[in-house]
Amino acid sequence: MKTAFIFPGQGSQSVGMLGDAVAHWPMIEQTFAEASEVLGYDLWHLCQNGPAEELNQTMVTQPALLTASIALWRQWCVLDGGRPDFVAGHSLGEYSALVAAESLDFVDAVKLVRLRGELMQDAVPAGEGRMAAILGLEDNDVVAACEEAAGSDVVSAVNFNAPGQVVIAGAAAAVERAIAVCKDKGARKAMPLPVSVPSHCALMKGAAEELEKALDEVSFNDAVIPVVQNVSALSGQDRDTLKANLVRQLYSPVLWTDSIRKLVSEEVSVAVECGAGKVLAGLVKRIDRGLAVHGIETPDGLDAAIKAFAQA
Repeated sequence: MKTAFIFPGQGSQSVGMLGDAVAHWPMIEQTFAEASEVLGYDLWHLCQNGPAEELNQTMVTQPALLTASIALWRQWCVLDGGRPDFVAGHSLGEYSALVAAESLDFVDAVKLVRLRGELMQDAVPAGEGRMAAILGLEDNDVVAACEEAAGSDVVSAVNFNAPGQVVIAGAAAAVERAIAVCKDKGARKAMPLPVSVPSHCALMKGAAEELEKALDEVSFNDAVIPVVQNVSALSGQDRDTLKANLVRQLYSPVLWTDSIRKLVSEEVSVAVECGAGKVLAGLVKRIDRGLAVHGIETPDGLDAAIKAFAQA
């Protein structure tokens, strides 16, 4: 049986994340210090002390979560936990996956995700974009609801996170209309999310064009580990394809359900959630309970994951 590392995206951050691990693993602060030098502010202090409002700003959240993931990945490597057969990341987490797969340098990734956050924030004026979570409907019903509600505005299904759990995004008024349609179709819940950036929809195409320019200035390598990417739910190692899909990812849906099913189809039986929180483990349980997911935020969790890898 095979193994995978999965890397979380926005929504997994919290003030104090990795605070308990730092006393055991100097690698945590070392990695944050490296990112802080790039960013020009003390990222570790911000992650530990907040305020939460600042940490939750997308141009801060993105480098913070990337750095947390790579700090844990490096600690795993220090302990020789073993190379996974596949890597994948949810949205922002795809950048962490590419660093782990040696396709992208960590310092370059920090710069890119900071820019990515800035471009996303600037793409749509504050208050004009919205995202919402739709629970309890089939994917096709959510897609149809968005088509019905769109009119001349943008609204679409953007995160296929798990069966019965889809996120929509677009212009605020269109998202509100789509919420109402989803409720009429029998959604168990249809609720706005506390974010102003409508990620992974057509409103991000301008941001994607600017991101593409930045990506063209960064050196990419072929991945040493196959990467299952968001936009295709297919694995690949070719640097040009990996880079092109990062551009598409900004305005295309995150096919997370299909990505996990791809890992299962490749006989992956054990996965590690490499980053803050347990969001991805919860999603995987809804997709396929046969795939065991281990968190490595704590020494005990990391030890258990290493043992599970050895037995896979």
